[in-house]
This record gives sequence, C-alpha cells and structure tokens, in this order.
Amino acid sequence: MIKLVASDLDGTLLLNGAQSLPEEVFPLIRKLKENKILFVAASGRQYPNMRRLFAPVLEDMAFICENGAMAVENGRVLYQDQFDPVLAREIAEAIYEKEGAEFSWAAKDYYYIMPKTQHYLKLMTEVVKTDSKVISSFDEITEPCMKLAVYEREGVQEDSIRYWKERFSDRCTVVTSGVAWVDFIPFGTNKARGLREYQKRLGIRPEECVVFGDEYNDIEMIKSTPYSFAMKHAKQGVREAASYIAERVEPVLEELIRRKGNIEEVLRHVQ
Repeated sequence: MIKLVASDLDGTLLLNGAQSLPEEVFPLIRKLKENKILFVAASGRQYPNMRRLFAPVLEDMAFICENGAMAVENGRVLYQDQFDPVLAREIAEAIYEKEGAEFSWAAKDYYYIMPKTQHYLKLMTEVVKTDSKVISSFDEITEPCMKLAVYEREGVQEDSIRYWKERFSDRCTVVTSGVAWVDFIPFGTNKARGLREYQKRLGIRPEECVVFGDEYNDIEMIKSTPYSFAMKHAKQGVREAASYIAERVEPVLEELIRRKGNIEEVLRHVQ
C-alpha cells in the first residue's frame, strides 16, 4: 500500500510554464491525507515560493526544496544542506562573468540575485515570484548557500551544459533543472535525500512510495522507488530511469485515492 507521494513541480505538476497549480490539485492532496498518504512537493524551487503555491493545503503536506537541500514539514526545517562557501562564491562569480548567464544563490529564506537584465529581474520577482534580494556586489552575500543556479534566457544548450560540467562537476553535482536552468548542488544533495528523510521519520519503505518527475534533477528520486513515473514529455534518460510513464499526475492521484493506496490496482487502470 502506498503511504507517500512525491512530485516534482515544473514540467510535472506545473505544465507548459504554468506558475500556479491547477485547482484540482488541492482537494486531491486533502483526500490523500484522509487516506493516510502524505503528499510531498519535491522541487528545485525555494520554500517561500512553494508555500505560496500550496497555500490552501500547507497543513496537509510536506516539502522537499532546492533539489533536496532542505526539507520542511509543518513549517519546521528537518535539515538544511550547505555549500562550501569558497566554492559557492567561485561558481556565482563564474556565472556572472559568462555572457548571457544569470545566477541565483539560494539562502534559506530568499535568493541573492544580481540581475544583468530587466528580463531576469522581472522573471524572478514577478513571473516565478521568488523571494529575492537584489545585490550589487558579491560582498553583500552573508547567508550560507544551499544551491546555485544558472539561467540562460534562450535555453541551456548542450555546449553550455558541457561547459558547466567540465568546470565544476568534479566539486559538486551539476544537473539540468528545466529548459533554461542548470543547478549546482553539493554532492549527496538530491530529492531522494529528502525522500529518505520522510521515509525514516514516518517508517515508510521505498516500495510504499510513488514519485513523479521529468528532469535530470529528478533521477535519484525516480530511481529510489519501484513506483516511479516520468512524464511523457520527459527527456529520454529520465523516461528510461522510471518504471512508468504518465501524461499528467492528477489522474494517477485520483486512482490512488479511489483504490485507497493499492498500487497494483492503480497500475491496472492508469497504464
């Protein structure tokens, strides 16, 4: 029987660039809780942003934030990973120096950003609606870093991914996190780490979990349970890592509720 569902957001629950959740998601989360199934939002997004997205159901769910660098349940931080400060500064400066690249430095309560363009400033503060602190110097950064991200407006191309991996993958994990983003996170930090925290706290086994994802930052989480779904549009490597394919998350959640967590019955009706 399934006791926990973890889902990525962008490209998974949030489709086609959406910045707000479908209204049908909220009653599904409540019904999952009624059936003693914990819903966990697992994203590269920051916690304040995720809180706003899930405002109607905050007491009915839990969070894995910043690609697994932090987990939060009922407003309480369960753990928080941190980058080596020297390496974090080096990565941020490298991103800022690269033409066409913008950075975000994830602290616990907000992002540090130093926008080169109005487009990036508007994206972060008005479109994605992150809690961001605009700085004019790296010396203004005083909070520890959980995750760094590079944004490239035209989309991250293969040569750019290769550039960042060749430069930093020997010192941290470098992973795509959407069409226009590459994330840098400490070794050992990933969404599966957050999933294991909830499994340990609640006495839940991997085979009692269902996960959903679409990007390479979901790979570890997808591989951590036999009941993993990649979105139909996911990259090939992500689809190959998953056990099942889904066009949308919501129909699977509906079946989980209908079948009261019996995953074998669910699979008969969604495949």
